[in-house]
Parts: sequence; C-alpha cells; structure tokens
Amino acid sequence: MYTEEKKKDKNYGSIFAYCVLCFVLIVEVARFAKPYYGNLQNLMETEALVVEEGFVDVMNSGKLPCPFKTSRSASARSHEKLSGLIRREDRARPPSSYCVKFQNFATMAKLVKDNGDKYESRPFSVGGYNWTLLIYPNENKPVGSGGYVSMYVRIDNSSLIANPHDVYAEITFLTYKSTIDRYHFLQETDAQRFHLFKQQYGQLNFLEIGYYKDPGHGFIFDGGQSVFGVDILVANPFEKWEVFSYEENIRDPLFNWKLTKFSTCNLDYYTSGSFSSGGRDWVLKVYPNGVGHATGNSLSLFLLSASNEKGYVKAKLRVIDQIRSNNLEKQVDGWPNATENGWGFEKFISFADLKDSTKGFLADDAIKFEVEILSFSKTDTL
Repeated sequence: MYTEEKKKDKNYGSIFAYCVLCFVLIVEVARFAKPYYGNLQNLMETEALVVEEGFVDVMNSGKLPCPFKTSRSASARSHEKLSGLIRREDRARPPSSYCVKFQNFATMAKLVKDNGDKYESRPFSVGGYNWTLLIYPNENKPVGSGGYVSMYVRIDNSSLIANPHDVYAEITFLTYKSTIDRYHFLQETDAQRFHLFKQQYGQLNFLEIGYYKDPGHGFIFDGGQSVFGVDILVANPFEKWEVFSYEENIRDPLFNWKLTKFSTCNLDYYTSGSFSSGGRDWVLKVYPNGVGHATGNSLSLFLLSASNEKGYVKAKLRVIDQIRSNNLEKQVDGWPNATENGWGFEKFISFADLKDSTKGFLADDAIKFEVEILSFSKTDTL
C-alpha cells in the first residue's frame, strides 16, 4: 500500500511540474509580444481617428468623396470588364450620323419614366439602313447600368427584311462637353454585327449620371441643356473577289505549229493562231532573228496567254526534229519571265544548230514547233 501511495505522489509531482512549465512559457510569450501588440493597437486607433476625421470633414463640406464612382454597380463593372476594345477620349469633330439636343436633361429624364425610362430618337438613315438612337438617362435603367447613362443604336427591322444579310457597322457614342468645347466619345474598336436576331447594340455604362447634374462638369450647360450623338460607319461587304487555283489535269495539252518559208521571214516576230488547252487560250510567239540578247544569233520562242494572264505556268516548248524525232525541248516552270512575251527563252536554239541540215530542225524551209501544257495557275473573279 505504501508503494501505491508513493506512485500516486510521483504522478502528482509530474503533473505539477508540467503545469509550471506551461505557465512559464505563456508568461514569456506574452512578455515578448507586448511591444507588437501595443504598436498594433496604436496603429488601429490612429487609423480609426483618420477615417473618422475624414468623414467629419466630408459631412462639414456637404460633398461626397468620388461622387460618381461610388454609384457604379457590380454589374456595371462586369460589363466594362467584358468590353476590352473600347476607346474613351475627346474630340472636336461633332457626331457624323445623328445628334439629339435636350433643352433640359433633368426634365427629359423625368418624362421618359413613362416610356420605359428611355428616349428614342426619330429614325435616321445611314448606309442604306434606318436607325434609331436610344438614350437611358435614369439610374439602373436598363438593369445593370447602375449610376450610368446608357446609349444604344437600333437598326430598323424592315431594313433587314428588305435586304436580308448581316450588317457590320463601327459605332461611336458622343456627348458634348461645354467646358472644353469638345465631344466626349466612347467607341467600340471592332465593327458590330447586326442581323434579324441582333438589331441593337450599345454601351451600358456610357457616362456617370452625376456628370449631368452638376454644370461644373460641362455636360449640362445654358440652363440644363445637353447634347448626345452617334457615328455609324457601315462597312459594305465586298462585291467582287477572286479564287486562285492550280490546274494540273490539262485537257488537250499538246499544240503543234508549223512556220513555213522561214528564209523569207522578215518580220520581228510571228504568232500562231490562238489555241485552247486546259480551258484557257494560248499563243506561241517566235522571233526568227532573236530578241534581246539573242538578236542575230538565236531563235527566240515564247508561250503567251491569249487573255494576258500572268500566273504560274509549267510547260514544255519544243522545236521538232523532222528527220529522227530528236527534238530540242526546254521547260518553263514559273511566273512570266518576259514582260511582253510570257514564258519562254530568248536563246531557244542557235542559228548554227537550226541551219545544220543533219539535225533536221529546218526542213523544206519550214520549222515545226510544239508546246505541251503541263499545269498552270488560275484566278477567277467572282
């Protein structure tokens, strides 16, 4: 029994020692943290005093800090974030498409409350289409605009029915600022697409409504007047375009031409009749006495497009060996290499080879030419 009591006393002693150790640790931590806690408390008290004094100054002055920024709603901020390609600047030039002047902005804002909280202009014509300018002067109209004036344009549905295709237009909304005699504008840099199922486009957050309550900002003037406008630049779709293709399966690729009485050919050049190959008309052109660097020493031979096409051509030009069929062949492969003569060679065959009777190129005072059209590029205008 004495042994059991001794064990209990030993356990109590361990617990007591552990408690003393924890207490000492807590005291040390508290002592170490006291300076920082004091500084933090002083800082919080100072901050609270500054904020309180700031609100007292504002209340005494009768003015609110950032009077227009604070009215922006969460949805307005989201809208502005989505519209990343927007320019907001000032310019001297007035609106180019349509303009609306209100004799009194505040009166208009009250009157339109019975009209869906919007002012709707008379129809006006731009780019062959009828449009309407919509101005929302009241807070949170449309929903999500917060404390902003909203501006929209709407294309007349009848215009789209009469001419049923997409309309692309660059839209700029403007308002006059009298203090600087310029127009404040907000412009979407991308053209907007209008069609039967999307007839309206606008800026939910054009300008804070507060700017139209204080004449000092310049957006209302002369007793409450204000001016709004819009530029609409309709981008007409292209009417003509071209399709470039490359033809390789050529119908009727071969053409032969015989130039007779060669010894009496005294013209600078001779041309074959027009011939069709691959659905295009061509002409062979020969300079008996040569052209350019070949003048006086070689015969020049070229392939031309009868319709003056300037595309890519791959073809084989030949002077026929009329004895052994050992023809002289040269290939063109590229864009025109001669300004007036299309595709070919100034020095196609030398006079020495041409007049060598053993080679068979000149027989009975006649020369035979042949062309084989292998492929060519094609450009069609639609």
